[in-house]
Amino acid sequence: MGMFDLEEQFAFYGAYHSNPVNILFHMMFVWPIAFTALLLLYFTPPLFGASPIELWDQSFLVLNYGFLFTVIYALYYVSLDRKAGSLAALLFFMCWVGSSALGHRLGFSLGWKVALASQLLCWTGQFIGHGVFEKRAPALLDNLAQAFLMAPYFVLLELLQSAFGYEPYPGFHASVKAKIDAEIKAWKDKKQKKNS
Repeated sequence: MGMFDLEEQFAFYGAYHSNPVNILFHMMFVWPIAFTALLLLYFTPPLFGASPIELWDQSFLVLNYGFLFTVIYALYYVSLDRKAGSLAALLFFMCWVGSSALGHRLGFSLGWKVALASQLLCWTGQFIGHGVFEKRAPALLDNLAQAFLMAPYFVLLELLQSAFGYEPYPGFHASVKAKIDAEIKAWKDKKQKKNS
């Protein structure tokens, strides 16, 4: 699977998220997971030994691992699709700024507790979505890196498609749906053979 093939990436992730309740759970929990991961990364040291960026007389934006991950995610999303990818990149940068401000305000001793509680809640919700509603293990068990990288973009693209009929290009949704249906059928056939 090509990392920059949007159809393949979306179809892989979508094959694990076909149940509407599971999709809703992911829409509710994926971005908070990203936000609180960035909150944890706020407490990493600056990458270049530089001082924080001065903004509104507050020193809270640090070019650290949170910033590095934000840039990587943003560039990846824009490379997949300029329109939705740019929106996803903007949202990721907003998460970085927001998590940095929250980390600065809370400090390490409280910040990691807030992040941990949020991570536990959100991951529990996602595993319930998979176990109870999807009845299929999460994508991260088959491809950890792809699932973590694609999840925020997937739920945004799913929301844009559902709410506004957005497609990166004409025929995208139909093509991806056919691939998802084929992948789900292959998984069910494999599962049935294994159980027989």
